[in-house]
Amino acid sequence: MKTKILLLAITLIVVSNLNGQTTDNSVTNLILSTYSEKAFISEPVTDQQLDIILKSGMKAPSSRNNQPWKFTVIQDEPTMKEIVNNILPGNVLVIVSEPESENGTTSDFECGLATENMFIALHGLGLGAHIYGSPAGKINSNKELFQIPKGYKAIVALRIGNVDKNVDAVSAATPRKAAEEVINYKK
Repeated sequence: MKTKILLLAITLIVVSNLNGQTTDNSVTNLILSTYSEKAFISEPVTDQQLDIILKSGMKAPSSRNNQPWKFTVIQDEPTMKEIVNNILPGNVLVIVSEPESENGTTSDFECGLATENMFIALHGLGLGAHIYGSPAGKINSNKELFQIPKGYKAIVALRIGNVDKNVDAVSAATPRKAAEEVINYKK
């Protein structure tokens, strides 16, 4: 575990320095260094790690504290492969679902916040993740197989796993748009 923490710390320093972005805050440093991993290994996610990740999702903010999300944890490899082709033993999928009757509300946004909380938490634990939106239709067409709660629909699938430490985190990450492309200032 100490080795993983040391590798994460080194990665954070390298990525932050290469991007020219460092702060004196470990949370913002973590956010500035995360990316959506694609190179996973078969080392299993522990029950303790999964518990922390799920509890982090539950702590997401929500309008009127509605907490509309449901998390379906899938650890069965054949079922996971119905959603993600290149899944490996030891990976975990968390399906984030919202109530079907919540049209016109902010529940999908709130489910996104819960997903982001889990994404940040698992990176803090030295794990990697990839968020999949496109399988939601397939999941919703076979809710029984994926054990989606009655009255809910899948929004995203969050793949969680240990990552290949030999992959260079800086070059593996897709470049982000320049700030000028996404930020408008009115002074």
